[in-house]
Amino acid sequence: MTPARRYLLTGAVALGAAGVGAWWSSRRFALPPELGEAETAFWGGRYEGPNGETVSLADYRGQPLLVNFWATWCPPCVEELPLLNAFHRDQATAGWRVLGLAVDQPSAVRRFMEKLPLAFSVGMAGLAGTDLSRALGNESGGLPFTVVFGRDGRVAERKIGKVSPDDLARWAALHKA
Repeated sequence: MTPARRYLLTGAVALGAAGVGAWWSSRRFALPPELGEAETAFWGGRYEGPNGETVSLADYRGQPLLVNFWATWCPPCVEELPLLNAFHRDQATAGWRVLGLAVDQPSAVRRFMEKLPLAFSVGMAGLAGTDLSRALGNESGGLPFTVVFGRDGRVAERKIGKVSPDDLARWAALHKA
């Protein structure tokens, strides 16, 4: 190999290595992307809980969070609540949080929860919950609607309709705390 060719080859390898190093450095030290408008509004939300307590969504930030929009008058919503209760119990030690946002009358939710106590927190979102779910990607406004937020506070998963054990297992695996 001629000295000129060796010089060019060495230079090309050095430039390639510098490029990879710059790319890695930019990825490693880059600021996280800003939250979208809907995500920012979500994290600023506050709701009344079934016992009059304040449910502040900001308290859930920094951990994987499953948010389920539901109502007492929605049969698939009611059917999936025991599954969500089990997910809450099983994944709490892994850092997961579960929050139910009831798109319903507070009195109906309180009566319902006397019959089926939920282990996870519930916020009374009322009709405003429909608007919030639409802003988070539920274009039809249908129930149930589930959103998974990553530790970074961004929407990571969405599901319109009843969740399945497979959905929950996949989300738990993809978004380990």
